[in-house]
Amino acid sequence: MRLNRILLSSALVVVALVIQVSVLARLHLPGAVPDLLLLTVLGLAMVYGHVGGALVGFGAGLLADLAPPADHAAGRYALVLCVTGYFAGLIKPGNGRLKSATGPMAVVVAAAVGSTLLYAGVGALVGDTAARHVGLTGLLFSAALYDLLLAPFVVPGIMWLARRADNDPLAESGPAAKAGGISTGWLSSGTGLRIGSQRGGLGALKAKARTRSARVGRIKGVKRL
Repeated sequence: MRLNRILLSSALVVVALVIQVSVLARLHLPGAVPDLLLLTVLGLAMVYGHVGGALVGFGAGLLADLAPPADHAAGRYALVLCVTGYFAGLIKPGNGRLKSATGPMAVVVAAAVGSTLLYAGVGALVGDTAARHVGLTGLLFSAALYDLLLAPFVVPGIMWLARRADNDPLAESGPAAKAGGISTGWLSSGTGLRIGSQRGGLGALKAKARTRSARVGRIKGVKRL
């Protein structure tokens, strides 16, 4: 990952984790807790792709595993967010822009349900049976509902920031470097002419104009004589 992606992802993950621990976790809502960290990983993954999503998810999950008041085994949430970020990044379109909000909303619901199931499954393997006492069905429903309600206020902003960071003119490659090619292709497709042919056509017109002016000057000189 490029430096601008690492800095932006780190800042967003830290802010999301602080808000989730200090605000959302203290709301005492029935069922699950709104997972702002998961939504941040989803937003970044849908711009950076599956590799970037997996890396961001692993780092965010590991930070959540180590940050207080975490009471589970380290690496458990890192695995969940790593897998979630990888699969969320698979829906990234070729141009990095989504055509509608239906796809992201479906990804949010699938990620909320899948991450809850995976977290409970990994917990069962290590002997954590807290999900059984709370009720897995209630956790799945509340997690999907809370994340779906919170997603429209988080995911679009995260994706916009990620695209803005990728459009840095100082970057050697990326969408900013391809902007010239895209605009050139847009102009050529809209006018039916290529930029090179336009330059050649302008040069030919100037040469013709000079030739005509020279001919006019000669004719006038002959008439004066």
